[in-house]
Amino acid sequence: MQDIKFSYKNAVAQDVLNGYKDAVSRCQEMLDNGTGKGNDFLGWTTLPRDIRAQISDIQATADLLRSRCDIIVCIGIGGSYLGAKAVIDALQSSFAWLESRKPYIVYAGQNIGEDYLFELQNLLKDKKFGIICISKSGTTTEPALAFRLLKTQLEQQAGEEAAKELIVCITDAKKGALRTLANKEGYKTFVIEDNIGGRFSVLSPVGLLPIACAGLDINALIDGAERMTELCGTKSSFENNPAAQYAAARFALYSKEGKKVEMLANFHPKLHYVSEWWKQLYGESEGKDGKGLFPASVDFTTDLHSMGQYIQEGERHLIETVISVAQPEHHVEFPHDEANLDGLNFLAGKHVDEVNKMAELGTMLAHIDGGVPNMKIEMPMLNEYYLGELIYFFERACGISGYLLDVNPFNQPGVEAYKKNMFALLDKPGYEAESAAIKARLK
Repeated sequence: MQDIKFSYKNAVAQDVLNGYKDAVSRCQEMLDNGTGKGNDFLGWTTLPRDIRAQISDIQATADLLRSRCDIIVCIGIGGSYLGAKAVIDALQSSFAWLESRKPYIVYAGQNIGEDYLFELQNLLKDKKFGIICISKSGTTTEPALAFRLLKTQLEQQAGEEAAKELIVCITDAKKGALRTLANKEGYKTFVIEDNIGGRFSVLSPVGLLPIACAGLDINALIDGAERMTELCGTKSSFENNPAAQYAAARFALYSKEGKKVEMLANFHPKLHYVSEWWKQLYGESEGKDGKGLFPASVDFTTDLHSMGQYIQEGERHLIETVISVAQPEHHVEFPHDEANLDGLNFLAGKHVDEVNKMAELGTMLAHIDGGVPNMKIEMPMLNEYYLGELIYFFERACGISGYLLDVNPFNQPGVEAYKKNMFALLDKPGYEAESAAIKARLK
């Protein structure tokens, strides 16, 4: 079986990359030995192996929800939903919401949109639905707000006793508001381990339960991730370690070439939320102490008709990493037309993906000629196994990258700033001093 491949030849010279071998090796050892910053959040490094013991329970819980629900609401924010949505959107039909397949997975707690929540509650009226609530503390504003609303609605529609069997909580093992409520009500629960941060949790119950509820193969996802642990571990040489090479190439372009923005580009519309997950992973992990590449993303060829202009001729502070899918799942052959008014008969008999691949290659060549260093990640095809490989590849490279930058890649202190201001503005008890200071500032 093939593995995903990483290429950097159009971005960094071999001798430059080789200059980072020793530094990357030290970062790898810090990850495996737990001697680096944030070493109390390294549970994700062995998760593909450790999670095996829980797969049967996760699958059984998913099967129960699938048998009783038309809609399953996944409540969470950031890493508590992005990983699951990335995998589900990548592998389900692009038009699943119009098809009769059930259950359909929807999301809440990822925003504070009143219209969004109203429309969601309206959708769920008279529907058989269940809830997966994901929150370590149970007090994070966005998911806690959504859970209270939807829990109340579910109890009203299904009855309090039936609702208890349709709610699953993924939370702390011992403490927190959601753990307390789950114990009191008797909800089925899974644990977010203390040593696994949200953005690294997609291969834990946080991501696996919603993915299994969507009817996808979580065993294959874990198989792929476990394979990547072999390819990216310290026993793998630098020359054969794609995560080590990716981390080194990014750092070389950032530190030696002064690049400030990395764009993750894809030519497959189902990869949009993979990019969203990647942006959180790298933005929250690296963006500290005035350091780090800014993670951005584009969907090609769509964005070539808008952002393509800037990428080609704008400021040269960009690097581009392209995710390419070698083989599509389906084949559509372009037809011949006698009138040929659109002038496209030269494509007759070709598969649509052939056209897409030439757009991909042509774009990469144009951007390279335009001064944008270009790297490529090639997936043999889009399925659970290769998404598992891709997820762990990005996670491992992110840990190495953070250590190369000399930051703690596993905390997120800056995320708390907006929360303090929001609580003060809402007059939350305990924030009186902050509230007074902000109100004086706004006068």
